[in-house]
This record gives sequence, C-alpha cells and structure tokens, in this order.
Amino acid sequence: MFRETLMVLNRCRVPYAVSGAFALQVHTGIWRSTKDIDLFLAAEDVAVALRCLRKNGFLCKVKDPVWLHKAHRNGFFVDLITGMSNAAISVEASWIENARPAMVLDVRARVLAAEELLTSKLFILRRERFDGADIAHIVYASQGNLDWDRILAQVKGHWELLLYALVLYRYVYPAYSHYVPSWVWQRLLGRLSEELAQPNPNAPFRGSLVDEKMFAIDVAEWGMEDILGVRRQARKMRIQTRIRIADSDKSLARGAGKKRRA
Repeated sequence: MFRETLMVLNRCRVPYAVSGAFALQVHTGIWRSTKDIDLFLAAEDVAVALRCLRKNGFLCKVKDPVWLHKAHRNGFFVDLITGMSNAAISVEASWIENARPAMVLDVRARVLAAEELLTSKLFILRRERFDGADIAHIVYASQGNLDWDRILAQVKGHWELLLYALVLYRYVYPAYSHYVPSWVWQRLLGRLSEELAQPNPNAPFRGSLVDEKMFAIDVAEWGMEDILGVRRQARKMRIQTRIRIADSDKSLARGAGKKRRA
C-alpha cells in the first residue's frame, strides 16, 4: 500500500517529500516499524493528492485542516502533513525542493532533507511522545554537515526550542559538540543572554504551543492567552488564501493553454 501511494502521487506529479520513519532511516540508519507513512506537502497541493488517492481506492478524510489529512486502506495509513499541529511552523514549497532523492520501498521518491526533518520535530515534546532523541541522532549523524542558516530561517521566533534541543544534544554527545558550529552556539546563547537581560513584560504565554493538554490549566484557570487558538485560526485563513491563489494560477494556466491550442 505504501509503495502504491508513492507511485500514484508520482504519476499525478504531486510535489511531496517522505518524512517519518523512512526519512529518519535515510539520515541516521535508525529503523522503526510503522503502520503509516508520513508525506509532507504544501497546503495548496493536498487537494490534488487526495483526488489521486481516492481514484485509486483510498479512503480519505480531513483530520485537521490546519495540518493533517489522512488516506487509508486495509488498516494502513498515509498521513498528508502540511505543518505542525500548533500552526507554528508550516511546510513550504522549499521543503519539497530541498528534499533528497531516494529509493523508498523500491520507488523513486524524495525524502525530507535532514534540516527540515530536524525542524519538523522541534515541537514534538509531549508526554506521550518526545522526539528530542531523534533530533540528537540527526545532528550526530550529520557529522557537522547541516545547513544551519536554513534551520534558523525555518525556526524563526521559536529559536529557544532549537537551543533546548541542542543543549540536550550536547549533554548526550559532549565529545561531538563541534558538529554544531560555534557560531550557532554563540548566536543562540547570545540571544538568550540579551532576552534575559531585557525581558519583555508583554511577551505572550507559549506553553500551549508545546502541549495544549499539559498547559491547559494556564489558559483555563490562570488567565493566560490562548495563543494556540489564535495561531491555528490564522493558519486556516492562510491556507484558504494559498489554495485560492493556487487554483487561480491553475485556471489562468489552463486558459493560456487553450488560447495557444486555438
């Protein structure tokens, strides 16, 4: 089923990148058995992907319009992922463009690059699932060859979580701290020092971006703002806008094609 999924999307020319256990194996050699396959794609490409899968006998549904659609058959699942569930980080076209060509289950495909794979795991810090070890393994396996400028650009305002993950990496692999360049350590630690020296009293509460359940009491009873709800609503609006633009571009392209044929 996984192989057919990849072949169907290849035939439909859907831009996607394989993530999850398959990408982790490519970048680190670590393999975990899995009942699903994670595919990352831009929000505006989801509709085409679902149409293709439905035509080929898959049952599809919108699990969460902010980030997740699912296709399944015979007890196995395909997750179509367009970003993080908290709407803090989104899959951009560049994620697919930077993906690495690879053979996945004997099918020509592309797997998420190590940089984007690392970024995609930053917010997986929950009680029931923690991907800090995966990040540490990605950094260690890279042997210092990650594009840190790209990672920092993707992380944007969530740089503290990157620093958190790298401190854990340093604790686990103290002899290999140099796999993270000194300028990255200096930039992140310098920014932390500046923030601590000049704290912003109006800085928003961000616990719910980490885990809305573990930090539910902060919003429900302690009066903290619901930044998760705000970000998710904004993400829904951005997705709708991107889909409209993509549909408009496709319509214009079809119209231009008809004129040329005429």
